[in-house]
Amino acid sequence: MEWNMIFELVDPRLLIVVAACWVIGFILKQTPKVPDWSIIYVVLAVAILFTVGVIGWSMESIIQGILAGAFAVFGHQVVKQTKIGADQYE
Repeated sequence: MEWNMIFELVDPRLLIVVAACWVIGFILKQTPKVPDWSIIYVVLAVAILFTVGVIGWSMESIIQGILAGAFAVFGHQVVKQTKIGADQYE
């Protein structure tokens, strides 16, 4: 699968939702009383709500919200794992 195909899955109007979810996830990660396992669910719920706000209520908006939330979490993990991998080989 090519990266262009993955980027085409998320509606370009929702890149701001992806960015917002990334920031919300980062803030939740820094909050001591929020368990790590719950962050993905909060980010997913926020992504769906924001997506419904941006493109309206439909089954497509639910799917796009899930994709936007997943894209934010995946992007965070790519950056995190790349940093960890780079630190291991120094």
